[in-house]
Amino acid sequence: MSRSKARSWKTLFIALVAVLTISMLAACGKKDDNKGKEAANNGSSGKVVATYEGGEITENEFDLELRIMKTLQPQMAQLLELDDFREFLVKQAITYEYLSGKADDKAQKEGKKTAEDQLKAIKTQMGDEAFKQMLDTQKITEDELKNYMVRIFTVVASQTAGITEEDIKTEFEATKDDYTTASVRHILIGLTDAEGKERSKEDALKLANEVKAKLDKGEDFATLAKEYSEDPGSKDNGGLYEDALVTQWVPQFQEKARTLKINEISNPVETDYGYHIMRVESRTEKKYEDLTAEEKDMIKNLVGSNKLDEFMDKDLDKIIKKIDLPKVENNTETDNNAATPPASEGNAGTDSQGTSKESGNSGNAGANNSEKTDGNAGNTK
Repeated sequence: MSRSKARSWKTLFIALVAVLTISMLAACGKKDDNKGKEAANNGSSGKVVATYEGGEITENEFDLELRIMKTLQPQMAQLLELDDFREFLVKQAITYEYLSGKADDKAQKEGKKTAEDQLKAIKTQMGDEAFKQMLDTQKITEDELKNYMVRIFTVVASQTAGITEEDIKTEFEATKDDYTTASVRHILIGLTDAEGKERSKEDALKLANEVKAKLDKGEDFATLAKEYSEDPGSKDNGGLYEDALVTQWVPQFQEKARTLKINEISNPVETDYGYHIMRVESRTEKKYEDLTAEEKDMIKNLVGSNKLDEFMDKDLDKIIKKIDLPKVENNTETDNNAATPPASEGNAGTDSQGTSKESGNSGNAGANNSEKTDGNAGNTK
């Protein structure tokens, strides 16, 4: 497995550890051709697929891990059929098992309480019937989900113990650009026209310049966006993305959103989608004192997850004795497809600029933006 893949997947699961919340469990009722029905009733029996210092993971335990992952992040179902990704998952399972076993009493109590509180909140939000349906879809019991959450949150508590206010501030200062928000109005001239026919870059740029000329003459931006823009996520809103995290956009769009003078109309900006004419209507660069308690907690979890990342990089291989996962049958996916999980999509999905539709500003605030993904194209940036 290439290091770049592992880093992308690791970033994805750091987000899972840091933000294991109700919103991630909102996809109840999705049916699945579940092959683990029998395994769900067999406890920890079955072939041993991994051994490590102080423990082992059986095939049935790993199958349960996969089914819980499908429940938490159903959009990853395709990745779960990839051998490289499954190997990463079993290593992650070893990490959580090993570190939760090493956690002190305080971390274990905190992890248990957090898991119980989360589970209670999930059930309250979803309702008992929908919650049961969600679990039944993947043949998971409530106790199995609770034990998984206790393990995760115990590791979180252990890794974040001792992190100070100064540590949080240092991390914020190193990543404060990730918290910049902006209201940006844009018109996208895509590389396919309204009828779905391919449009050359030359033709797209020509049309973008024509639209820019109309704007320069004083025509209304919102009106032209509704007429010309081919971004379904903003077209009907006059091209406006309001108070959005800048880091949610693809790099070229992001750069202009950061640097364009307020209310200045840009020349066409090229991205993988085509050409954008942009106008930044407002921009806010957050200061540390502006952070909410929730955002500080997210940064604290990020600092802790960086420690977890370091453990997986430097120490995990030393405690693993053997991994013997069966190969996935009929695996037709290529390595290129495997390398890029839709990390930015979440359960809400994304629009054509890679902007999370429902995550709000806090959803990505603590994320590691070194490996952003493009919402439609799925290309790691």
